[in-house]
Amino acid sequence: MTSFDRGVELFDAGEYFESHEALEAEWTGERGPRRMFLQALIHFAVAFHHQSQGNFAGAELQMDKALRKLAGYLPEYEGIETGRLYKEGQAALSLAASGAASPPLRFRAM
Repeated sequence: MTSFDRGVELFDAGEYFESHEALEAEWTGERGPRRMFLQALIHFAVAFHHQSQGNFAGAELQMDKALRKLAGYLPEYEGIETGRLYKEGQAALSLAASGAASPPLRFRAM
């Protein structure tokens, strides 16, 4: 299993810190256009980790970064429905901005 697949799996299981670590391992060696996509996923993982700690300002900041970077990879990229993720991320950003927790997102729909 690649670091990417492991990171996606961990995020979908709600293991956000561990997801960040696995995705960062994949991102470190990346030099092509995929690098920004990986950064977007890392920002999502960090945002949800912040949210789980009650840090909604941090979640909002990271979610905003995630959405800006993900916008270039719509509507699908590497098996992830980025259009769906983007829309759900916008709702999560609005909730974080109001100091409320978002329901968990998934990188891969069930």
